[in-house]
Amino acid sequence: MHTSKFCLNIAGDTPSSNRLFDAIASHCVPVIISDDIELPYEDVLDYSEFCIFVRTRDALKQNFLVNLTRNIGRDEWTRMWKKLQEVQKFYEFQFPSREGDAVQMIWQAVARRVPAIRMQLHKSKRFSRKVSRKETELSRIPSPSNFW
Repeated sequence: MHTSKFCLNIAGDTPSSNRLFDAIASHCVPVIISDDIELPYEDVLDYSEFCIFVRTRDALKQNFLVNLTRNIGRDEWTRMWKKLQEVQKFYEFQFPSREGDAVQMIWQAVARRVPAIRMQLHKSKRFSRKVSRKETELSRIPSPSNFW
């Protein structure tokens, strides 16, 4: 991988894989073949700056990937390669953790999602009300004389 310019990242049967991380660590421009991949930190990183995305149906076409990678010029590849070097630290786990490493990025991603989760929890309570003790302890059928 260290001598390759491009590394295929093909969608598999599991939602996670090391292929992307291995490519980034090797400074090998990932060619991601997937229609619906979810990428880490995508809300803060523009993956199009250092990855190439290919629809699955296009990747199946004869010579499509070969032609695609051959048509990427030296300047464009160099720009993507330099960006890979910049973002590599976001995927590395350090001990102890350092500023900007994978641990910090994960905690920042969690912090960004907490307000949305909190809002959904609050929204789910809008139309609910507390059940009174009387409602839970109905021992006989209510009548006008014992209703209240």
